[in-house]
Amino acid sequence: MTKTPDIIYTIVDEAPELASASLLPIIRSFAAAADIDVATRNISVAARILSAFPDYLNEDQRISDDLAELGNLVKTPDANVIKLPNVSASVPQLTAAIKELQSQGFAVPAYPADPATDEEKDIRARYDAIKGSAVNPVLREGNSDRRAAKAVKEYAKANPHSMGEWTADSKTTVASMPGNDFFANEKSATITAAQAGGAKIVFTAADGTQTVLKDGLSYEEGTIVDATFMSASALRDFIKAEVNSMEPGVLFSVHLKATMMKVSDPIIFGHFVSVYLEDFIAKHGDKLAALGWNPNGGIGDLEKLIADDADLQADLTAALDARPPMYMVDSDKGITNLHVPSDVIIDASMPAVIRAGGIGWGPDGKPADTKCCIPDNCYAGVYAETVDFFKANGKLDVTTAGAVSNVGLMAQKAEEYGSHPTTFEIPSEGTVEIVLDNGGTLHSHAVSTGDIWRSATVKKAPIDDWIKLGVRRFKATGTAAFWLDENRAHDAELIKYVTPALKEAGVEIPIMAPQAATRFTLEHMVKGTDVVTITGNVLRDYLTDLFPILELGTSAKMLSIVSLMQGGGLFETGAGGSAPKHVQQLVEENHLRWDSLGEFCALGESFKFLADKGNAKAAVFGAAIEDATQKVLENGNSPERKVGQNDNRTSHYFFARYWAEALAAQTDDADLAAHFAPIAKQLVEGEEAILSEIKAVEGQPVDLGGYYHTDPVKTAAAMRPSATLNAIIG
Repeated sequence: MTKTPDIIYTIVDEAPELASASLLPIIRSFAAAADIDVATRNISVAARILSAFPDYLNEDQRISDDLAELGNLVKTPDANVIKLPNVSASVPQLTAAIKELQSQGFAVPAYPADPATDEEKDIRARYDAIKGSAVNPVLREGNSDRRAAKAVKEYAKANPHSMGEWTADSKTTVASMPGNDFFANEKSATITAAQAGGAKIVFTAADGTQTVLKDGLSYEEGTIVDATFMSASALRDFIKAEVNSMEPGVLFSVHLKATMMKVSDPIIFGHFVSVYLEDFIAKHGDKLAALGWNPNGGIGDLEKLIADDADLQADLTAALDARPPMYMVDSDKGITNLHVPSDVIIDASMPAVIRAGGIGWGPDGKPADTKCCIPDNCYAGVYAETVDFFKANGKLDVTTAGAVSNVGLMAQKAEEYGSHPTTFEIPSEGTVEIVLDNGGTLHSHAVSTGDIWRSATVKKAPIDDWIKLGVRRFKATGTAAFWLDENRAHDAELIKYVTPALKEAGVEIPIMAPQAATRFTLEHMVKGTDVVTITGNVLRDYLTDLFPILELGTSAKMLSIVSLMQGGGLFETGAGGSAPKHVQQLVEENHLRWDSLGEFCALGESFKFLADKGNAKAAVFGAAIEDATQKVLENGNSPERKVGQNDNRTSHYFFARYWAEALAAQTDDADLAAHFAPIAKQLVEGEEAILSEIKAVEGQPVDLGGYYHTDPVKTAAAMRPSATLNAIIG
């Protein structure tokens, strides 16, 4: 059998992948001194597309399915994976990647928006497996422990980032549906021994016609199974009411997760678009239908389709002008909140508004208060409570704030992220049921045309593991809360597990609804107390952006340790997405401001994990990485925003230098000290030449040979411009 690599470093997309072209050669060169194998596996959007269509490609173009391989590996004790942020592709991103690959000579099929033939249905099914959060549920065979490294937190307190001013009279608000949403309609049950086994989801139309929406489901005893729906008519009524009740000078916005929640949230987004443009659509419905426009694709798709029709363009401009001003993604380029479903992602966009003092940017390029529409009440209250807290108390004092970490239930596709294959837009009035193989009906909902119905599960073993992890982090930190609402059906089932487990563990950790837990956390945080938030999967995702962006200025600096349930380790390099604007700046100015601090932290933990498996040299490397990371922060070597300042490549030089110096200075391994002493000396002596070579290339456009599928030679040339550094590192 082929030996499992000591460390697997993932190839991903956009800014973190560009950064890897600079950092990974350093890691491999250093690790080789201890015979530590650092391999790569490609889980980028482009790679996932190519691996899904081998039958359409030339033999020399075919690639392995690395995601499937990693999915098997993480179920073993040998897994040691460093996972960088990858693109969770929305349909516009997916189609853009397909077109790029086709332009490069890869004969992958086009994405069929409305598949008719069996071949098109097969193609669509393959692409649907790539959309959205296709990577994380496969790799996350453990629960999440996400927190800021001590050095990172201390640096943030000593060097506070800018924070917008909050005032009590701010008009910024969070709006959510008054009812008939996922929260209100949720039903949940824990599978008994008699119920365990197969199941299917069946839709029965009003005329009695039955359609099996999903077959082949299987529920283990102890699994919590949810079902719920959002009423399309109630959603549209909510949107209309919010648009029509806008105060003057306030921006209108919607905050969703169309990338992760790849079935439900693009549909919700489409309703916002079609309501906002209701009069325009009513006037030009036939033309828009002939053009094939789907509101789920956003205003950006519409603008492309009518680019040659001056009358439609004029009417669209007039329609937008007649509506309240929108929160903008890029006011200079006219990119609105409703342009692309993946542009305004709630876990990044809401913290940005809150950090700025409730401020968004309007179409006039000026800041303004913002109405933030978050339809579903499962999570809207967290942001509403945060807004209200800062209105009453003013902005966060970063220099004294406590650290907020998270323990998240996510193992084995837990909760909503596992709902993608079981989320459906309902075609007509009828009933949706989960029917068990034993003949019983687990859940049933009466639904109407256009409603969004979904089901999700979480197994007993991940729940037990999550509770134990939460208790361990509580004991290490001192303050924590379980974010569970007894009035939400799913949470009520989870509480049945949590309450006796806490009693058995002999600890008292409060169980609070998310809104109350938000205030609890903020109140402790502003007093300087460290707090552990113990949450489900979606809140894990949201909170590990919200609090780090407030505390640290970014969530990319967070450390995420996933103790895999079979004994392996998965080390995620921070939240924050894959930073497309960073790529844009590199292409235009050859300056990459992506901060690899998350990668440094994850790398250190990966080496420590290897040391725990018996590799003594890995322990030396891990300690040296901690020292190097702290020096990068203390000495101000992190990337900055503008050409001529430090960027990602200069940061990597300093990291390599400090890492080598720490290895040369340590006394635990004489061979490693002797090996790295001359390397450290060369890196110190070469500083002027290395930095000048990096800065010499800045300010000019860069050709990467692609966006989703870059040319490796061109990328390496852009990201490794210092011949002096390359000669030292190899």
